[in-house]
Amino acid sequence: MNSKVTVWGNGTWGTALAQSLARSGHEVCLWCFVEEEARAINANGYNPSYLQDFQLSPLVHAAHALQEAAEFSDYWLFVTPTQFLRATLEKLVPFYTSHVEIANAAKGVEISSLKLISQLMEEFFPGAAYTALSGPSHAEEVIRNLPMALVSASRNRESATLWQKLLNRETFRVYTNPDVTGVEVGGAVKNVVAIASGLLHSLEIGDNATAAMVTRGLSEITRLGVALGGRPQTFSGLAGIGDLMVTAYSRHSRNFRLGEMIGRGMTLNEAAAALGQVAEGAYTVKAVKKLSEKFSVEMPISSAVHEVLYGRLDLKDALQNLLTRDPKPE
Repeated sequence: MNSKVTVWGNGTWGTALAQSLARSGHEVCLWCFVEEEARAINANGYNPSYLQDFQLSPLVHAAHALQEAAEFSDYWLFVTPTQFLRATLEKLVPFYTSHVEIANAAKGVEISSLKLISQLMEEFFPGAAYTALSGPSHAEEVIRNLPMALVSASRNRESATLWQKLLNRETFRVYTNPDVTGVEVGGAVKNVVAIASGLLHSLEIGDNATAAMVTRGLSEITRLGVALGGRPQTFSGLAGIGDLMVTAYSRHSRNFRLGEMIGRGMTLNEAAAALGQVAEGAYTVKAVKKLSEKFSVEMPISSAVHEVLYGRLDLKDALQNLLTRDPKPE
């Protein structure tokens, strides 16, 4: 089915998703927070700030005005950084109708409220049809039309299937899943483990150590996800181990590179400036620390990342603390 879709956010992932939808024949309105970026996309077909080397399909039209983007379609796909999402949703409330199907492809937990994105959507659009999209999906590869797969998760089977049909094609495989909470927790917390992977990589202490840390990181993700209501089996799928693998080992991963740069001597602010984009894990780790304390979930790796990023502990001391913890059953 060829449809109209509004993509909220023209960062790397939003731009790649807009292009992917257009490849399937859908008309796309790509909402840009910065008006000049919308004008540039409409004038020459290139995003001036992200994935600048790729010409976008003529089916992708950019807009800066909220009303224009909202009224373009009844399919809203959010790719807005989590810590800025609330401000966007507040402005969209007047334009929302019950006909709108909402999906989200960004990852994170709101620090101020400790809410998952599904909970934020329910706050502003009570009862709305909502779907979480997550999985191993670097924008830099999706824009090149390389094969990938992700999960369309909704408590409403029809909504999960709708977004599956909208997005699925030969090089963009989509599976459905009813576990919204598990999918969102997996997508959010894997960014914290990816920062830990980058930190370890900076120390050049070998693949064995990194593999052990990432595996134990998956255990932390699973413990927190189950405590919040997710299903254990979700974390062995695309939104769990799949997304963790691609984020913890790839040079495309902003979170991995952030950790690596900090491990080699940059401050958090310096590393974030060098990246030029949001590394969501640096924010998510604050919420994860609070959630782990609130639900009494043991998350030593995430806690160590928090202490290193925010200057309370030296990286080598943090590693020593992890290595000398009392041994226990796996």
